[in-house]
Amino acid sequence: MSQKVWMITGASRGFGSEIAKQVLASGDRVIATARNVASLGHLGSYESLFSVALDVTNEAQVKAAVDAALQHFGRIDVLVNNAGYGLLGAVEEASSQEIENLYRTNVFGLLNVTRAVLPALRKQRSGHIINMSSVGGYSSMFPGWGIYCSTKFAVEALSEALHAELAPLGIHVTVVEPGYFRTDFLDSSSLAHSSQIIADYAESAGKMRDLAAGRNHEQPGDPKKLAKALQQLVNTPEPPLRLPLGADALARIAQKNAFVEAETAKWRNLSVSTDF
Repeated sequence: MSQKVWMITGASRGFGSEIAKQVLASGDRVIATARNVASLGHLGSYESLFSVALDVTNEAQVKAAVDAALQHFGRIDVLVNNAGYGLLGAVEEASSQEIENLYRTNVFGLLNVTRAVLPALRKQRSGHIINMSSVGGYSSMFPGWGIYCSTKFAVEALSEALHAELAPLGIHVTVVEPGYFRTDFLDSSSLAHSSQIIADYAESAGKMRDLAAGRNHEQPGDPKKLAKALQQLVNTPEPPLRLPLGADALARIAQKNAFVEAETAKWRNLSVSTDF
């Protein structure tokens, strides 16, 4: 079919909203989801738009939303797992409940939606799953972002495994790694802060808190261009497993790769000494 059906989680704002608007403008169809369906009103009213309330942490609601979407459009071609939020604070500062809540959305929520959509994609023997990660899913060397980055590391691992499992079935998987983009990610609507602040981390996580507050809406990435890039991605015959977006993301990945290569070379003799 020339007209694809996209299911986009977290479509009320940020990347999700921009992706939904770009897809609708291209003539494709959109299943837009958000916890509160009223928050999707800014997308307008189109025959090609189906809005549905969806809390990704509620597995029963996820299944009901996917069933309703399939009944409405008959198929799903592209799943964009975009719903999620950030947590800023040193690893020790984050409470067990804050960590659990973050994983429930960023990791378990993504799993809930993916597992609910996969039977339809397997039946079709086609489709494309796009998991929104972050450059922080590749490199977690910035203080204060450890817990958040750990959820994105999990998304990267799941994406790698899904890529291997689904390729023989004709289903593509891409994990997208944006750098800093000019969205509301650093606002309180998308970024939580650990409730505990420990003075010993003032020079690390504390400075990162101050830096993040000053960078809001000054990030170098353009979310509209990201949406266009994803449109191009899904129309590529052989899409990549990983897609970094933004010059800052590419620079950070190169820095991480160089660090790993140098450290591995330095400790190579000890590493191979453990073989039989």
